[in-house]
Amino acid sequence: MIRRRGLLAAAAATAAAPALLRTAAAQGSFSGFIEGVRAEALRAGISPAILDAALTGLQPNAHVLQLFNHQPEFTLTWAQYRAKVLTPAKLANGRTAYAGNLPLLGRVEQRYGVTPSILVGIWGIESAYGAITGNYGVVDALATLAWDGRRTRFFRSELITALRILQDGDVTPRRMTGSYAGAMGQPQFMPDSYMRYAVDFDGDGRRDIWDSRADVLASIANYLARNGWVSGAPWGQPVRVPPGLDPALVGRDDARPLGEWMRLGVMRIDGTPFSRSDVMGALVMPDPGGEAFMTYANFRVIRRYNPSDYYALAVGLLGDNVV
Repeated sequence: MIRRRGLLAAAAATAAAPALLRTAAAQGSFSGFIEGVRAEALRAGISPAILDAALTGLQPNAHVLQLFNHQPEFTLTWAQYRAKVLTPAKLANGRTAYAGNLPLLGRVEQRYGVTPSILVGIWGIESAYGAITGNYGVVDALATLAWDGRRTRFFRSELITALRILQDGDVTPRRMTGSYAGAMGQPQFMPDSYMRYAVDFDGDGRRDIWDSRADVLASIANYLARNGWVSGAPWGQPVRVPPGLDPALVGRDDARPLGEWMRLGVMRIDGTPFSRSDVMGALVMPDPGGEAFMTYANFRVIRRYNPSDYYALAVGLLGDNVV
């Protein structure tokens, strides 16, 4: 059934491609758009040789437009999302990835102060520990989306930044692959995030988030560290809440001392009190009446990577399970 649905989706994308291209073409010719990008990139100091290698022969990618313009709307509950994302295979592979990279993770933690298990959690959620990174040409995808006209300013800026990355020599146009929306490599960085946070941890002179495991994990750590990660502090923990707790108290933005939460009847998942009363925490219950989590400052830092409570919870729980 899954295979059949995949074939039907591919057929639908192919059938819709001409109409999508005609709609996008209303923005102007693609060749004219590329010439404008070339002129802007030249003014930004990007060499003609790089632009020739990246832009020559480029055509709009109808499949990218199909995926971008027909993204499915998911209405998963947290329980459904958790079952879909935190599969037994994902957890088992995470434990293998953690154990197999302990020396590297230790060096990264020493440099950036970020908990190794959380790095593995993000690595696993973003690319299945490097196994699934996307096979779309990043320049191709970004050029198509910038030309499409829906978010022109954003994608054009990311396209120019992608050309700057090529200029720096960290990756070749052929190897610069990612998702249909331009998220690159194993951490799934957009080009702007790459420029801000990618690091050359293995010391080979290139920031390689495609093939260098050291650069991948250190880049994720640098992202978190520069967005406020608190070294040695937890992201959160599952908790018990008493029946009848006021729903108005629930939410990541309502942080209170753990002592106050205990007076309200909130306890650790095993029913014991929290070890400290002065730490600030916010109660998150993604499904009403379902699982509850006490979240701390580092939970909000994970959300800087992806602004979703589901995502941050999945990263934290995956990280807790790989150790």
